[in-house]
Amino acid sequence: MTQKTINIEDDPKEKILIVEDEETLRTALQLKLESEGYHVFTAKNGEEGMEIAFKEHPDLLLVDIVMPIMDGMTMMKNVRSDGWGKDAKAIFLTNLSDAEKTADAVDRGVYDILIKSDWKLDDVIKKIKDELNS
Repeated sequence: MTQKTINIEDDPKEKILIVEDEETLRTALQLKLESEGYHVFTAKNGEEGMEIAFKEHPDLLLVDIVMPIMDGMTMMKNVRSDGWGKDAKAIFLTNLSDAEKTADAVDRGVYDILIKSDWKLDDVIKKIKDELNS
């Protein structure tokens, strides 16, 4: 019996990048999304996230705003400056709920913002599916 190697480029599964410094949340999101059939990449800060985004061109970026090394706003500014990244779908995760941060997110081309204290894991999955299907 011959074993076939699956190249991620040939696999029709959608790719999602989670950029989140809280390991517990990052892992929970990763496990849930993988169980839903997505290819999942993870990063613990914006710098790592940006490198993975430019390499893998995920279908959706799920990005925390406040992180060490590089925050999510800076990461998205850099992603948006790239030819691929200017149209990349993204959702911000945050504990912040102030209007200034929301306005800044919109300026970065991110129109979906999830306040961490306001959602359950299934809500995030629904939001991701909605965004990917839009």
